[in-house]
Amino acid sequence: MWPLLLRLASLPGCPVPTAIRVLRRHLQFDPAHAEHFIAFLVSAGRWREAADHLAAAVNDDCFVSAKGRTKRQLLLDLCHLLAQHPEEVAGLPVDAILRGSVRRFPDEAGALWTCLAGHYARVGLHGKARDVFEEGVATATTVKDFRLVFEAYLHFENAMIDVELGEHGDAEENTLGQGCWLADRDDGDMALARLERLLERRPELLNRVQLRQNPHDVQAWHARAKLFDEDPARKVATYVEAKTVDPAKETGKPPPHTLWLAFAKMYEDRGLLDSAREVLRRATQASFKAADHLAAVWCEWAEMELRQHNANRAIELIRQATSEPSLEVRRQVAAGAGEPVVKTKLHRSLKLWCFYADLMETHGSPESTCAVYDRMHELGIITPLLVLRHASLLQEHKRFEDAFRVYERGVRTFKYPHGEAIWAGVPDKKKAAVYMQYARFEEDFGLAKRVLKVYEEAAAAVPGRDKLAVYEAYVARATALFGVLKAREIYHQAILHGGGLPDADARVLCLQFADLEIGLGEAHRARALYVYASGFTDPTAHSDFWRRWNDFEVRHGDECTFREMLRVKRTVAAANAGAGAVAQLAEQVLADDAMEQMDAAVAAPKRPLLACAAQQADHASGFDEQCKRRRLV
Repeated sequence: MWPLLLRLASLPGCPVPTAIRVLRRHLQFDPAHAEHFIAFLVSAGRWREAADHLAAAVNDDCFVSAKGRTKRQLLLDLCHLLAQHPEEVAGLPVDAILRGSVRRFPDEAGALWTCLAGHYARVGLHGKARDVFEEGVATATTVKDFRLVFEAYLHFENAMIDVELGEHGDAEENTLGQGCWLADRDDGDMALARLERLLERRPELLNRVQLRQNPHDVQAWHARAKLFDEDPARKVATYVEAKTVDPAKETGKPPPHTLWLAFAKMYEDRGLLDSAREVLRRATQASFKAADHLAAVWCEWAEMELRQHNANRAIELIRQATSEPSLEVRRQVAAGAGEPVVKTKLHRSLKLWCFYADLMETHGSPESTCAVYDRMHELGIITPLLVLRHASLLQEHKRFEDAFRVYERGVRTFKYPHGEAIWAGVPDKKKAAVYMQYARFEEDFGLAKRVLKVYEEAAAAVPGRDKLAVYEAYVARATALFGVLKAREIYHQAILHGGGLPDADARVLCLQFADLEIGLGEAHRARALYVYASGFTDPTAHSDFWRRWNDFEVRHGDECTFREMLRVKRTVAAANAGAGAVAQLAEQVLADDAMEQMDAAVAAPKRPLLACAAQQADHASGFDEQCKRRRLV
């Protein structure tokens, strides 16, 4: 019979009460058709009964939807039904149902708050609807829900303006009661004011949503404080509320200490220095994630005192910040209670010490400034740039020896390649000593190859007058570490391949190289070195060199090599004498004022002298070619 009855109830001509009785009776035998019954009640306009059955389905834990709908979807349908037909569902606890739905499904809070406010607006409780909208935007946890509620709120206020302006126009036609003080002529203006106020509050309300999502977002707190630039009281309240930010949970690019600094800056800009100092004092007692954040607070406090022309107070603050924590504070930190951990690391903050050094350079004495740099050396937080600044300060005050000691200390502290900046700043006259100190350091703590690399760099970097000492030390260490073969390479580099040595120093190295070859039994190599060095050794000025060559040939040569040595000596002497005569003659020619006096003075000796000089120059050029052929490879 039930198929026939259901078919009868679904006929268009069947009376609604009859169909409802049939479907309700059938629902007792088959509860799975509850959704079909609810749909029929909605289509028939029986809103109260539809709401009752929807509520029963939601509350029934054993209910299973034949259409696959969830309890959440059924509850949302119930809420929309209650909101759109408030008069038909009078008597039901609409407010409790919708608020319970908000708590049960927070991700649908925006739509549910809109439904509840719409319910009150349809029954004429406009003030109650406005309160619900305010509660919705004040409790929204996502931007999506906020936008949904705010747009509905904005539409509601626009509708209220239209209603108020329409009623005000009708009242103007009716002059009855125009003089009564109860006549509400300003409702339209009030509605406009509410709308403007709502639009002005939108950035503040949206910022509050962001803070509800993450109350430790420092950037959001800064943005909120900026909204109240014209309202100092609310700005102060914002900064006070922002103290709840946990540095361990903070997010966003600005660190949390910037909130304290902005708070103090606000008081300073308004001339309330005592309040600014109190804020900064409390900031120094706060917990931060990094020691640099706490150091920034101390630096800002000192800068504020400098802006107030109180340099002594600024120096005292930085001195207090850079002092080592007491033993009691360290024990409390080790026990996990009391002072924050960053306080035990504050005295090693490079940012704080750099500020201290700048402060002492501008407002202190050179001795106090040097004491700051020395303390940074002791703590091990000095950098190559600070070493150069320290040395430059000493040089400005003519304390060159102290500056040299600073360079030496920097070289010992920083290894390659971090110490390259220090090498670049060392004066030329001090580079040799610094390189020697660096080489000794590498000998004690480095590798043998690194030691020779330091000597090689020193030979290329020091000025010409200091190269001899560097090369001598270079050869000594190479011989001790790698033998005479390595020493030969160094001599070749220094003498024959552009070592940059003056002639006197090159001559000394040639003699040392020759002695080395003699000790190894390589007399022909030693003779080639004597021949090479004779090219820049005048017999009249450097008789010791020629005497040593003479002794060498007596011990290790023969008659031919001895004669060759004498020939070279005569050729070099002649070349040097001819070059000297030509130079003297040129000076005399330039000194004469009249051409006639010059001709008379040099006419007789000119041709023989020039001929002799030309002949000696030929001998010298031939000698140079011979030296090149005999040069060591």
